Amino acid sequence: MVNQDFYSDSPWAGKRLQRIILIIITCFIAFLFLPWTQNIQSDGVVTTLRPNERPQSVQPVIAGQIIKWYVKDGDLVKEGDTICVIGEVKSEYLDPGLIGQTSAQIQAKENSVLSYSSKIDAINNQITQLEANRDFSIQKAKVKFEQEQFKYQSEMAELKAAEVNAKIALQQLVRDSILGQKQIKSPLDIENRRVKYQEANAKLQIHKAKLDIARNAIENARIELQNIKVEYGEKLAKTESDRYTAISSQMETESEIAKLRNQYSNYLIRNGFYVIRAPQDGMISQTLSNGVGITVKEGQSICTIVPSNVNLAVELFIKPVDMPLIEVGSPVQVIFDGWPTMVFSGWPEMTYGTFPGKIYAVDNVLNEKGYYRVLVKADDGKKPWPKELKIGVGSMSFMLLKRVPVWYELWRQLNGFPPDYYHNNRKDTSENAKSK
Repeated sequence: MVNQDFYSDSPWAGKRLQRIILIIITCFIAFLFLPWTQNIQSDGVVTTLRPNERPQSVQPVIAGQIIKWYVKDGDLVKEGDTICVIGEVKSEYLDPGLIGQTSAQIQAKENSVLSYSSKIDAINNQITQLEANRDFSIQKAKVKFEQEQFKYQSEMAELKAAEVNAKIALQQLVRDSILGQKQIKSPLDIENRRVKYQEANAKLQIHKAKLDIARNAIENARIELQNIKVEYGEKLAKTESDRYTAISSQMETESEIAKLRNQYSNYLIRNGFYVIRAPQDGMISQTLSNGVGITVKEGQSICTIVPSNVNLAVELFIKPVDMPLIEVGSPVQVIFDGWPTMVFSGWPEMTYGTFPGKIYAVDNVLNEKGYYRVLVKADDGKKPWPKELKIGVGSMSFMLLKRVPVWYELWRQLNGFPPDYYHNNRKDTSENAKSK
């Protein structure tokens, strides 16, 4: 108690306290004017820049039964190495001679096409022969028709001559009858004239009958000519129908050949799917289908491959309010889980254990959680990222923005304002404007 009273009553104690308070205030004010680097913090995870460098599952193209495994977890494989072999499970592909039988079917169909081609050629020759026979028969019928016409004209001339003879015989009979009444001609002469008249009249009737026969012959020749055209027209039409039927059958057979060739190619390609190979260099990390004899479906994952050569990146998720501040190429400080660090977010030059990077790409759409995805890659020429990094390692990133005083940053944080939007060339632009 004595000591406390002594110090409380001492004049040096108040001065010392004032000096300490003044020093604290002075340091606090100086601290407020220290430079502070604004930043945006975001958690992320290590990934790769290219999709083909990320872990991928190996999937069979066809359904099958696993027969034999050639790898195990942790094995390094090259592109094209055999991972496993599967067997067929679908009934339509179980026949071991399926490819040979399909090839034989194709050969048989090709022979059918050749037969149809020969048949079409034979039908074409038959059509040519029918056309030649038709032309010959038509020409022959036309000649006969013309002959019948000439015969008709001849009969017509003979009929006219017979009519003249009959008329003359009638006139002679009438004249001799008159002379017989006058007893100038004897009854025998009159009787002879009557006989001649009857003969002339009989010839006239005969020529009329012949003329009718000639007329009927012309009509028959015309009908025969028409029948020849109709008959050969029917034969040619039937032959043409047979030709088109053969052509149609040939085209159908060619279509069947195309289908069989397609099946044949599919069977050959399917045989190559029984051996599942590594799509790229990497390490087998997981075998999801264990054992032998297990049936797997097409598209079902049987194992996972982690690529060997990858370009690592950090995948970040940014709030929409910070999105206008993000630019491709902006610097980023990255912290990886498992690496010791000492972080001063406002003073990046005093930070230890961070790795430099820069923004590589920014998505233009929000994800399902309402964030924008940002990819950050290593900044070439600066501190390299650890070689021991693996895909999936957690990280924290600081995207560096404008340098401002500490008091301004505190004022901004208290008022809930976003960081200042800063471009690298904004200062240069303003200085150029002032100089102008």
